Amino acid sequence: MTGDFMWPRFSTSWSSDLPSNVKDNLRLEEQSRDDHIHIAPMTSGEVEHRSFRDVIYHPRSTYLTRANVSTDGHRGSSTKPSPHRFGQPQQTPTFHPVKVSLFIMITAAFTGLLLMLGTQFGFSATSFSEKLSSAAVLASSNDNESARTFSGDVSTCPGYVLTDLSESVNGLSAHLQLAGQGCNAFGVDIKNLTIETQFQIPESIISRPNPPSQSFKTTSDLTFNYISQPFAFWITRRDGTGEPLFDTRPSSLPPTPIPAQDPSTDNSTSFDSFQLVFEDQYLQLASALPYDANVYGLGEVIASSGLRRDVGTNGGPGTIQTLWARDVADPIDENISNGADILLQTPQSQGTSSPKSLIEYRFLGGTFDFYFLSGPTPQAVASQYAEIVGLPLWTPYWAFGFHLCRWGFPNISDTKLQVERMREANIPLEVMWNDIDLYHAFRDFTTDPVSYPIDEVKAFIEELVNIPIVDAAVAKQVNKTDIGVELDVWVKNPDGSEYVGQVWPGFTVFPDWFSSNAETYWTQALQNWSDSGVLFSGIWLDMNVRALCLVMGNNTSVPFLLPGAPGNPITAYPEGYDPSISGPSGNITVDGKLTFNAGSGSSSNSDLTARRIGYKLSKRSSSASPSDETDSPSSNNKGSNLGAALLLNTSNEPLINVPPYTIHNGAGRLSVNTLATNATHQPGYVELDVHNMWGMMEEKATHNALLTIHPGQRPFLISRSTFPSSGKWTEKLRKVDDLGDNFSKWQYMYYSIQGVLQFQLFQIPMVGADTGGFNGNTDEELLGRWMMLSAFHPFYRNHNEKGAIPQEPYRWESVANASRTAIAARYAMLPYWYTLFANASSLGIPPVRALFWEFPNEPELFDIDRQFMIGRDILVTPVLEPNVSSVQGIFPGGSKTIWRDWWTHAVVDTTNGSNNITLSAPLGHIPVHIRSGAALLLHAQPAYTTTQTRAGPYSLLISLDSDGSAFGTAYIDDGISLPPTSNVTLKLVAEKQGVTVQSDGSFEIEQRLTQVTVLGVSSRPSAVRVNEKTLGEGSWTYDDDLERLVIGGTDEKSNNIDVDLNVNAKFTWS
Repeated sequence: MTGDFMWPRFSTSWSSDLPSNVKDNLRLEEQSRDDHIHIAPMTSGEVEHRSFRDVIYHPRSTYLTRANVSTDGHRGSSTKPSPHRFGQPQQTPTFHPVKVSLFIMITAAFTGLLLMLGTQFGFSATSFSEKLSSAAVLASSNDNESARTFSGDVSTCPGYVLTDLSESVNGLSAHLQLAGQGCNAFGVDIKNLTIETQFQIPESIISRPNPPSQSFKTTSDLTFNYISQPFAFWITRRDGTGEPLFDTRPSSLPPTPIPAQDPSTDNSTSFDSFQLVFEDQYLQLASALPYDANVYGLGEVIASSGLRRDVGTNGGPGTIQTLWARDVADPIDENISNGADILLQTPQSQGTSSPKSLIEYRFLGGTFDFYFLSGPTPQAVASQYAEIVGLPLWTPYWAFGFHLCRWGFPNISDTKLQVERMREANIPLEVMWNDIDLYHAFRDFTTDPVSYPIDEVKAFIEELVNIPIVDAAVAKQVNKTDIGVELDVWVKNPDGSEYVGQVWPGFTVFPDWFSSNAETYWTQALQNWSDSGVLFSGIWLDMNVRALCLVMGNNTSVPFLLPGAPGNPITAYPEGYDPSISGPSGNITVDGKLTFNAGSGSSSNSDLTARRIGYKLSKRSSSASPSDETDSPSSNNKGSNLGAALLLNTSNEPLINVPPYTIHNGAGRLSVNTLATNATHQPGYVELDVHNMWGMMEEKATHNALLTIHPGQRPFLISRSTFPSSGKWTEKLRKVDDLGDNFSKWQYMYYSIQGVLQFQLFQIPMVGADTGGFNGNTDEELLGRWMMLSAFHPFYRNHNEKGAIPQEPYRWESVANASRTAIAARYAMLPYWYTLFANASSLGIPPVRALFWEFPNEPELFDIDRQFMIGRDILVTPVLEPNVSSVQGIFPGGSKTIWRDWWTHAVVDTTNGSNNITLSAPLGHIPVHIRSGAALLLHAQPAYTTTQTRAGPYSLLISLDSDGSAFGTAYIDDGISLPPTSNVTLKLVAEKQGVTVQSDGSFEIEQRLTQVTVLGVSSRPSAVRVNEKTLGEGSWTYDDDLERLVIGGTDEKSNNIDVDLNVNAKFTWS
């Protein structure tokens, strides 16, 4: 790796496989760059140990982060409470506090440092080895079945002792041995562990960086420290600054037991012991962290605390997050399409001088695989993470346009009508999407012969960009030969029979991406669909958390009423509207008065509580209440064809289907509304171990299929479920904060910002919300504000559910006006957006940024998530509340930074010493500001499509710093070809009284530069020159109030400039 930062890498991974040839031998290797530590049972055979690349996406784990007091204080009563017992039905595991992220970013405000813990947890080595089955592991661990009765008590777990230590040039090797009698809390304790740099996930699924070719033992930014008995380790910076970044030493952790904050509601959040526990079905590791550390990420989640996670300090309840992909309509603080089980809490103070925060990881078996990324800046951390999981894919230029979709366009005629109405309203539309209305009988790769006849579909798609939906479940073929059966590509039951579920088309099967023929099948299916006339430009992968409906015998119909169907109308008024006060219209105003919360005396929207959708499958979300009958362990209903479980506990329930330790899955049992955890993949992997990976593997297969169907072009995919490295194959449609199955609520518009920012860290930068909200009815004000906000997010799509009121932006004139304004600004910025994404795909630098990522030395920015930055130069301050015409905005950088209004170019007045400013924001306006020192290439004439916009001329916008300088770059290529391709980079440099454009590359730029705007020119020039040629006064203008010099861009063509960007250019004034 080149650059100004280095990141050592330790790989600690702990695996629970127990082959008979386990050796009492363990090794730990220190590598360069990111510290990567892998701990696992050591074998003399060829058992393959592979691991995740990300802490937050372990398929079955619970993370607890919790702020706590120092270790020298006495905790509460002198009477020791009885140890908490785990493993009871529906009871969630205990989690301990810490700071984590899907890829965790931790900032220690008191040190001014930014630290990133990129922890990654893998699957059980057992399930990834062709030589071992779960039964074999059980046999090697137990003498008889009675051993499967577990205590649920970790307080007696002895921990491990480090032995046989030897060092080498690149690191050390060692062996861990159980320090005493095993506690068998939730599984059988593994006696011997190894520390090694091996992995659990096959390289063919997620490739990892190559080992270093040189030693970094004495030069790495981070150092690995350890004690032998009980074994513990801690990570520190080599320069000795700051507290340890990760610290498992007992002396650093608070005394146990620590009771749950509210034992009456969830006693599983207590902490009984912080010893390392490594059992075949339960892993536990705790670490102390700096008190009240700033934690970001933690995987896909809608966090009520915002971008900065609640660690349980300052009166907060803490955080619980679960790593189990789940189909549900955007619950708050629960696992959704992807997640993590993490608990952040803070017990009452013990009155000590050095309180601590802490985290505990609790997994249902598998490995620990940690990556510690040294940063030291947020952007450096993100780039380092990209070196592990891979860089984001290159995005086609057209994908930055505006997208329109709806579940509920009943036929091709209605779909065409929306395109016509958008054109009539002059609201730019780039891409039209089709939801499952397109399908015949809800079946993938089909079109309805009546409502969407293929010849009309083909003719329609030939006129614009189109993206259709593909659901994860494929209709089971009964009366004809199933090529999928011939190719052996379907997920199986443990007994080898075909696993059959029930989703939209009735009985369904699921591709097994571990099958060597699965990608061949998938490519041919998509190719046949395209050849039939569905000429898609990209694919929308939905339902790939693999949601299941409740099986109802041989009835293959959807077991509920669809939204909008007779008997299930979507009739709720928009949020805050009371028809008893304002009448039946639902309008934003009635008789000149605002209707949101009319009569309440309050203009702010109420906070939303966590949601759990009951027994229903909304368009793209299903979930069953834990009390639902689907939560019963006996789910082998007619049609499901579930095979026998591999292992049974004393209740005759499968250990794989009902693990002794229960994580905080919002749906209850892990198999509720998704595949059973004992469903089997080739070459014997169980669903329990690969559950969260399925969506990523589908994305990879679809990506490769599109490369075949559109050779040489960049594939464009939007997916619902993601996993570390998904950014290499797909973009992300998150739910609310997740940016997908969200709600038409003001709070969910706010949540979309944290969602976009989270996925920048996860190296999936092309992300956006269902603008206007998917579930429920929107209103004029909410939609108008949301259309403006989403114009400044990477992915920009309006989408809502069947049966709700239409929310296309032309439906209200105020929304149409707001949309035209925002899209024009977006399209003007496209060269800037495109350059940011080129940097993301080349270097892993996030295009959209939290304010503190750009200003890491300003602690007051650490929890700001109602504003965000596009790159380093554009600050967006959206209105996120109803009934207001202004918004508060913070302007960082102090006196060294000048902020200018994007729309008017006026300077923001911060002379009163406060950087928190009230900004005017009437309906139809969103405050956007440009930072001093910025030099941006823009499209001078935004048009109806991105293609038309690109065909027009360019302009430059320069915002000078106080010293008269500015800098920027612009990357340009054809916008569609797969890199490496012909390209050019423009280097834009402003110095006192001059701007230069330096062109470097082979791509031929056809469009000319016709205008240069320079902000911050302190006095009117007497002369302006382009390439040393003096311009007439009619070719430039100067505004004294705005200190703005505009060169060219006048209405008179004779006075315009016409600059070739393929050669260097210079603009000066004096």
